[in-house]
Amino acid sequence: SFYALNAGHVLGACMYVIQFGGRNILYTGDYSMEDDRHLMAAEIPKQQPDLLIAESTYGVQVHASRAEREARFTGTVERIVTRGGRCLIPVFALGRAQELLLILDEYWQANPHLHDIPIWYASKLASRALRVYQTYANMMNARIRQQMDIGNPFEFSFIRNLKSID
Repeated sequence: SFYALNAGHVLGACMYVIQFGGRNILYTGDYSMEDDRHLMAAEIPKQQPDLLIAESTYGVQVHASRAEREARFTGTVERIVTRGGRCLIPVFALGRAQELLLILDEYWQANPHLHDIPIWYASKLASRALRVYQTYANMMNARIRQQMDIGNPFEFSFIRNLKSID
């Protein structure tokens, strides 16, 4: 038999517990053990696996805390734009764009001196993914589900979609 658990990597990512011959095997691709701005951390299986099969981009690398990474990111962006500069942030990973948009919109909301500085994103994939995220908000972390009770956290106050670059 087998069952799926939330992997916490991107929306809909899962890992599988396979019970075979009296053994528990946990099979997963990338996973995240830390809540982020919109997703829950990976679920931990009820029974300890006898065997783990995992693909992981970072392996055993230790990252700075989410708060530290966000502060470094938003601080860098703020320093650049308040000096009149522009930031171009290429984001190719599904889920990462949504995460960064949530971080930037919240940061702009908390810093009135940034309100007149526009943020644009140009990504058909990000736009499509935002629609999926809105549809499946029930699969996101408690923070996003609570925000959905009030309004849509993916309808940004300070970020606009650049629909065409023609």
